[in-house]
Amino acid sequence: MITPGTVALVTGASAGLGAQFARVLARAGARVAIAARRVDRLAALAAELGGETLPVAIDVSSVASIEAGAALVAEKLGPIGILVNNAGISLTARIEAVTEADYDLVMDTNLKGAFFMAQAVAKQMIAAKIEGRIVNIASITGQRTVGQLSVYGMSKAAMIQMTHSMAREWGRHGINTNAICPGYIATEMAAEFLPTEAGQRFVASMPRKRFGEAADLDGVLMLLCSGEASRFINGSVVNADDGFTSF
Repeated sequence: MITPGTVALVTGASAGLGAQFARVLARAGARVAIAARRVDRLAALAAELGGETLPVAIDVSSVASIEAGAALVAEKLGPIGILVNNAGISLTARIEAVTEADYDLVMDTNLKGAFFMAQAVAKQMIAAKIEGRIVNIASITGQRTVGQLSVYGMSKAAMIQMTHSMAREWGRHGINTNAICPGYIATEMAAEFLPTEAGQRFVASMPRKRFGEAADLDGVLMLLCSGEASRFINGSVVNADDGFTSF
């Protein structure tokens, strides 16, 4: 269970998994801050969630933007007790075609952004003596190689190591840091690939011949954000991939 009124921040909340995570936490009684680079993209979700939902402009590739956004959430809603570190981008390219700009964009968003977002929130938790919960959204591509997703997979593998380090250092403050590694989820990122011949062949290779839905992650998110149920879960990496990494 999540204590009603707990302040939760979800990054990358303008669509897909981030929007679903925000819905789940709001239904559980959290006061949710939803973050993306452009606040206008959050308007529909904020209207849907109602209540004390706070749209916040945060560009996670900028540490200054991260710090300003986290401070605004604390000012408007109070110290953050839950962070869902979801903002991220993908890059599909063969290794020899990856440019320096491509590499920097993915790493700055997926890894640097997640690191400094967690840092900013953990500082609030430590100062306010909040036994907080940080959930980093990694990927199964951080555990196994997938063609043309080298840089993306590298960023998520590093996020998994980052999760272990944060759990070790911040556990003494009562802060639990865990990661979810989703499998293939039918979000906007997969919308173009799924209907293709290659996409259908890929689906046919999966255990249940289907991609997951965003709601398939609701249960694991609620577990890891819970104050009591997740009390002894720290530094864990939970695969939610319908068994994909088992074969």
